[in-house]
Amino acid sequence: MQTVTPTTTAHINAIGTAVPPNDVHGAFHGLIDHMLTDRRSRAIYERMAKRSGIESRYSFIEPSVSDDGQTIDSERFYMRGSFASTAQRMERYERWAPELALQAIDQLDDDIASQGITHVVVASCTGFVAPGLDQILIRRTGIDPSAERTLVGFMGCYAAVNALRLAHHIVRSTPEARVLVVNVELCTLHLQETAQVDRLLAMLLFSDGATAALVTAEPKGIALTDFRPAAIPGSADLITWRIGDQGFAMHLDGQVPIRIAEALEHERTRNDADGILRGQQTSDFDLWAVHAGGRSILDAVERGLELPPEALEPSRTVLREKGNMSSATLMFVLARMMAARQEGHGERKGLGMAFGPGLAAETFRFSLL
Repeated sequence: MQTVTPTTTAHINAIGTAVPPNDVHGAFHGLIDHMLTDRRSRAIYERMAKRSGIESRYSFIEPSVSDDGQTIDSERFYMRGSFASTAQRMERYERWAPELALQAIDQLDDDIASQGITHVVVASCTGFVAPGLDQILIRRTGIDPSAERTLVGFMGCYAAVNALRLAHHIVRSTPEARVLVVNVELCTLHLQETAQVDRLLAMLLFSDGATAALVTAEPKGIALTDFRPAAIPGSADLITWRIGDQGFAMHLDGQVPIRIAEALEHERTRNDADGILRGQQTSDFDLWAVHAGGRSILDAVERGLELPPEALEPSRTVLREKGNMSSATLMFVLARMMAARQEGHGERKGLGMAFGPGLAAETFRFSLL
C-alpha cells in the first residue's frame, strides 16, 4: 500500500507595504484640464473622475503644476509636447523601483537577511532592468546570494496571485523554504499624452506601490489553500499593455466590468466544482480579497457574485487611499485584512481574485488564522 505524505500548507506570515512620498492625484487633474480642450470630453471626464472612488495616488514624481498647465512635475518629466521617452522612463524605474521595494521589505523586517530567506520571487510589470530587481534586492539586503530567484514579469494586476502561487508550490515541495515575495510597480511612469477620454480615465486609476511578504510553512497569518485561473472567452483585446516609444501604453476597454460581472454571475449560478467558487456558495466565504482595479471593477464583482456592500470594503478602502497599484494592490488588501484581525475571532475563510490581460482572472482560497 502506497504511503501518502501529508501536504505542507504555505502561509503568508507577514506583509510589508510602501508607497512613494508624493500624492499626485490632484496634479493629474490639473494636467487633464489642459489636455482636454473639448468641452463635452471634459464634462465626461470630470463626471467619471468624481465617481472613481479614489482620493489619493502616489508617485516618486514630484507634482508641480505650472500656471499654463504645460507640466505637472518639477522636473518636467511630463511636459506637454515632449513626454519622456521609454528609455528615460526605464532609467527612473531602475533608480526608483529598488528603493520602493526596499521600503516594503524594511516594513516586513529591517534585517530580512536574518530571516534565512531561501527563495526570492519578484513581480513587476512596469519596468525592465538587468541584472534584475531580484538580484538587486538580494545584494542590497544581504540575503544569501545562493537564494533561488524567480521574476514574474509583465503579467499585470494579477501577477500578485501568480507570485503567491509560486511561493505556495515552493513551500509545499520544500517545507523548510522561506520565501520572500515582492511586488513593486511604478505605474505613474507611464502616463501618455492624449486627448482620448477613455485612455485618460484608465490612467486616472493607477498609482505606485510595493509590498513584501514572507511565505513559509509556519502556521500563522494567512494559510494559502489552493489556486485556480480562469479566462473569459473572446476577451483577449479588452485589456492590453504594450511597449511604445513613450512608455507602456495601456488599453482598458469599457466592456471589462460588464464582462467580469457576467462571468461571475455565471460562476455563481452554475455552482460547479471546477469553477472559481469550487462548488461552494458565496456565503461559505467570510472574506473577499479582490484586486482594487477600479470602482467599476469592484462594483462588477459585487454585482456578479451578489455580495453584501461591506464584503469589498477592504478593497474599496485601498482603492480610495492608494489607487490601483497594479500587482501590489491585492497584497495591500491582504495586509489590511491581517492588520484588522481580531484576537479570538477564529479562523476566517476567504477567496482572493485579481483580473488582468487575457481577459483572465487568477483566484485562490485562503484562511485568515
